[in-house]
Amino acid sequence: MFAEYGVVSYWSYFIGAIFIILVPGPNTFFVLKSSVAGGLKNGYVAASAVFIGDAILMFLAYAGVATLIKTTPVLFNIVRYLGAFYLLWLGIKMLYSTFVSKAKVAGEHEAHKGDIFKHALILSLTNPKAILFYVSFFVQFIDVNSASPGMAFFILASTLEVISFCYFSFLIISGSYVTQFVKTKKELAKLGNSLIGLVFVGFAARLATLQS
Repeated sequence: MFAEYGVVSYWSYFIGAIFIILVPGPNTFFVLKSSVAGGLKNGYVAASAVFIGDAILMFLAYAGVATLIKTTPVLFNIVRYLGAFYLLWLGIKMLYSTFVSKAKVAGEHEAHKGDIFKHALILSLTNPKAILFYVSFFVQFIDVNSASPGMAFFILASTLEVISFCYFSFLIISGSYVTQFVKTKKELAKLGNSLIGLVFVGFAARLATLQS
């Protein structure tokens, strides 16, 4: 399928992309946290930032910048440590706001959509898993001798975005239902936010110790 456009083994790519997207990562937890905290709108704001970040990384992969990051350890380490520090900061901020800044909970989902978008975009752009995916996996399914490698990239990128949209929609809708339940269960909401904050701190530690 799509072989005439320079795509190699499309269905193998499709299946592999599904499994990679299903692996929990910072983007997944942030979208889920946003939908649980603020409902459908906040969830899709976070998801849209992830889509844009993915599109930027895919363009960089096509331009060869992502390959340079992988083959040059210094550049990869810069991205890795920036992502680790950002995740650590975000996790600590979530834990702090959960236990200290209780007054900010009311109306937060209306006031901070810009912050949600910014945080999700930074997480997406500094995610080594995404960079390695586009370099090590994504480009393997493009026939470099094809007359239209750009079209192949577009097909694979569009496929990935559609899969991501379906998966994030499931998370967002599920999270919004959880929101209705935890609104009257403040202790449960506090526990959920604390666990997600700890997950971000854990991701930060994992990225900081990742071998380049």
